[in-house]
Amino acid sequence: MPARLTLRRPAVAVNTALGVVLLAGGFWAYRTLTGDDTPAAAASTRTVAVQQGTVTKTVTADGTVESSSTATASFVTGGTVTSISVRVGQKVVKGQVLAKVDPAEAQRSLDAAGANLDAARDAVDRAEDADADTSTAENEVEKAQLAVDEAEAAVAGTVLKAPMAGTVTAVNGTLGSSSESGGGSQASQSGSSSTASSEEGFVEIQDLTKMQVTADFAEADATKLKEKQAATITWNALNGTSATGKVTAIDPSATTANDVVTYGVALSLDKLPTGAKAGQTVSVAVTTGSVADTLMVSSAAITTVGDRHSVTVLNGAAEEVRPVEIGLEGDSATQITSGLQAGDRVVLRATATNTGQTNNRGGFPGGGGFQGGGFPGGGGGPR
Repeated sequence: MPARLTLRRPAVAVNTALGVVLLAGGFWAYRTLTGDDTPAAAASTRTVAVQQGTVTKTVTADGTVESSSTATASFVTGGTVTSISVRVGQKVVKGQVLAKVDPAEAQRSLDAAGANLDAARDAVDRAEDADADTSTAENEVEKAQLAVDEAEAAVAGTVLKAPMAGTVTAVNGTLGSSSESGGGSQASQSGSSSTASSEEGFVEIQDLTKMQVTADFAEADATKLKEKQAATITWNALNGTSATGKVTAIDPSATTANDVVTYGVALSLDKLPTGAKAGQTVSVAVTTGSVADTLMVSSAAITTVGDRHSVTVLNGAAEEVRPVEIGLEGDSATQITSGLQAGDRVVLRATATNTGQTNNRGGFPGGGGFQGGGFPGGGGGPR
């Protein structure tokens, strides 16, 4: 009798075959989506439109708010301080008495000079009465008069007066102390990146209604700066408050500190914001170049090799590499002078690193290749 092959468990065979197919397919899908275990570059593509607008280039630095008009007041005549008439924070007017020193010694010198002048004049009178040569006596009169003028100035120099109107910001002396003669008062006006005299005065005054900003710019950035360039000044302590201004002065020589070369720059303020005070720190951005109403595109879209520039334009579903000519290279956008039109879609490419895992930690939902351990119910296949 012919032998007969009997399949006693056809369902088991079918399920086993199905499981093998599913496992193979799952492994293929996993390797396709996740790639090799070694990192690889994954390119993500997006586009931006070529636009008509303004391209701007700026250079930046940190700065400090200062008075644009300051003065240091020093006694012409030294002596013991007998009076201080002002305090820090007090407003004064030009010519107001600030302090005094003891005038006794200066007055004695003036009295002696006056007596010498009287004696010299009497000598001239005697020479005239004697019908003698008076030239020598007249010379002595001139010398004596000069001594009197100097003595009078010394007496006046015992009283210190404000050389300008403003606010007292420092009093560098006390009653009873000895004050050295400082050669008088000095004032410094705006237009310099160094607004105050390096010499300390007995009283220091600033006009706090007229403020400016000083900043130290890096050597490479300073070469792009010119007077009257527009600037934006942002206050660090005033919640982003900003004001406009202009470059008023650039130091002709550099300052070097820790092998870093910088140039001091002074900037005027068009309007002083509420709450702005001397000594506050600010961020300064000076516009060194600007082109209005021009074609522009994100600088990240431009590829440069030597002196040639190109972009990748999305033309329908295809990408086309197109040479372009550029103008001003701004902070974030670059001027396009030829090669593109407004509305063209230009490709931006960003490269990310693929580590063989996605956000779901396994390349598939559930973290294990398939939900629930790879197969429904976790048992390896249908029963």
